Amino acid sequence: FCRREANAAMLSNYEYTLKYLSKTPCAHQNPDTVKEFLTAMLPHKLTKAEKLQLLNHRPQTAVEIQLMVEESEERLTEEQIDELIQKVTDVLPGDPQKEANASADPEMETDQ
Repeated sequence: FCRREANAAMLSNYEYTLKYLSKTPCAHQNPDTVKEFLTAMLPHKLTKAEKLQLLNHRPQTAVEIQLMVEESEERLTEEQIDELIQKVTDVLPGDPQKEANASADPEMETDQ
């Protein structure tokens, strides 16, 4: 009986996680995109955790990069941060609906 409850709890956590992830930028990624992203990140000497943060959140500003990369002020120049942002936006797909809305009304800010 306890095993069944444990399995039900795991399934509930799994479903909750999938539901959460479906609302994040990583919902639009596939294995090829992830591989391309990780290859593009090789020159930046980021930790696995930092790469995962970038992959999951798809940062688009320097502030977001600073929040995800530990000691970014000491480790990265402004140019490197700009390069990271460019690679993230070039390689990782965004939410197609949000991007369509943003291009339809460029003055309207979208939720991140």
